[in-house]
Amino acid sequence: MRFEADTEIDADVEQVWAVLVDVPRWPEWTASVSRAERGEPGPLAVGATARLTQPKLRPAVWRVTELTERQGFVWVSDTAGVRTTAEHRLVPLPDGRTRVELAVDQSGPLAGLIGRLCGGMLRRYVRMEADGLRRRSEQG
Repeated sequence: MRFEADTEIDADVEQVWAVLVDVPRWPEWTASVSRAERGEPGPLAVGATARLTQPKLRPAVWRVTELTERQGFVWVSDTAGVRTTAEHRLVPLPDGRTRVELAVDQSGPLAGLIGRLCGGMLRRYVRMEADGLRRRSEQG
């Protein structure tokens, strides 16, 4: 199961990146996350973890598996029967704005069932994250 959302933001990549990687502040700009805690201090990097609490979902620990400064990161969360991979990509546009591309992939023996039960909610959460990131980044 794959869920995607994208948006164009009237802010440069540096501004959007600063908002995106400040994970503990996500609850301030997206209602899809009610609590976010980093597992360790310092900048977000490969191997870093964060524990996210989302409405109607169990808290999950996410581990960064890929990160390219000001371009994006990928993190993974494993639960019984499902691996969830979330992609966060930033694409600079010629006019100084930024395109954000978000995707959530689920795989594993229970992914189909979870997709059927929670697909609508996950789709809304990815959209909420894209829209919230746009609003916060445009505040400057």
